[in-house]
Amino acid sequence: MTDRAVRNLANLRVSASTARVLNLLQVWHEHGGSEGWKSGPMFQNPTLNRSLILKHRLRRDEIDRFRVRRHVATKVILPIDQGDLRVGGRYLFVDQIGFDRTLEETFGIGPSHPDRKLLALMDELPGLDPFLLREQLRRNGLAPDACYFNLSPADLGRMGEFVASEIRPLVDLSLGPDTDLAAENPVARLTAKIMSFTPGEDMSALGATLQLEPQEYEEGVFCWKGFLYYKWSLQTIIGDVGGVIEGVRRVRAAGRVDADQHIAIDRAREQVRRRIILTCEAAADMLRVYDDAFTGLTQRGDPSAFRDFLRDAPILFARLGERLGAVQHIVSFWSYRMAAGKPRLTAEELIDLLSDFETSLSGRERPDVVALAA
Repeated sequence: MTDRAVRNLANLRVSASTARVLNLLQVWHEHGGSEGWKSGPMFQNPTLNRSLILKHRLRRDEIDRFRVRRHVATKVILPIDQGDLRVGGRYLFVDQIGFDRTLEETFGIGPSHPDRKLLALMDELPGLDPFLLREQLRRNGLAPDACYFNLSPADLGRMGEFVASEIRPLVDLSLGPDTDLAAENPVARLTAKIMSFTPGEDMSALGATLQLEPQEYEEGVFCWKGFLYYKWSLQTIIGDVGGVIEGVRRVRAAGRVDADQHIAIDRAREQVRRRIILTCEAAADMLRVYDDAFTGLTQRGDPSAFRDFLRDAPILFARLGERLGAVQHIVSFWSYRMAAGKPRLTAEELIDLLSDFETSLSGRERPDVVALAA
């Protein structure tokens, strides 16, 4: 590994799970002695269950590792020394050319092994948000212990309240705005169904109304829940995004900075600030696609737009997740690296950091999905 890669690997240990990183090594350090960790592992293979898994934006020289062209891949990192990540690690990408052969030779994991299925399910997701990862696994019959998902009960409760407020118009449409919610609590019932939706959940009436096939509807509801999660997430981090934008504008390198470095820092600073703003705007535009479709259903009595939304939802969901995942990664890492007491960045380190942020956001500021869904 290069020096830069080693530094980044060591930094990953700071967080057990973020929008971009699932740090199973950190989960082991914190919960390895618990009964839940032992009885409900994420992976059956002990080496994989202490790995670091992240969504990685492929560089130009990495794209040809795959048979199908892609820009983001799921990277599995196996630390060389589990006590010192500065030593670095070995890694592989899920579904890279020769992936199954490598799994067989390195871990004894064949194509039908549960861990192979789990890696494929992770690869399907645009990010590794703990809520969406848990939902992806649960709807596919997998239930690792709660220690692997760091979304707190308080956050789950707040999201439940947010979902309830979002779907109230749908309840009003079905039952009328004068329904006695205290007595019947239909909002709470529908919220619980959406939050816990699994195959077979009794929501077939809405699917029939929208004239969707069961599989289409099942996938659409999962992505609908994802849209609600991302809408809630954007609201919760928007203030932090403003702080990062201002911080990027004001940050100065420590020590000597030569003329070329000044130019590079100024250029990167402006690019990162611009791309963060445009990426958030693109994400908000994509969420408005959902809002407009839901409003058409609940206020205009036109189910066609919401039906089309649910059909397109898997594509929209993946692209929205990539955008918000990139922003969440920047907010999380900036807060960690710029915390009080941390040493100031040198010019080289600052250029490196801003370059990583710029690469993470590259291409995600374009509102291409809005045109797709129009």
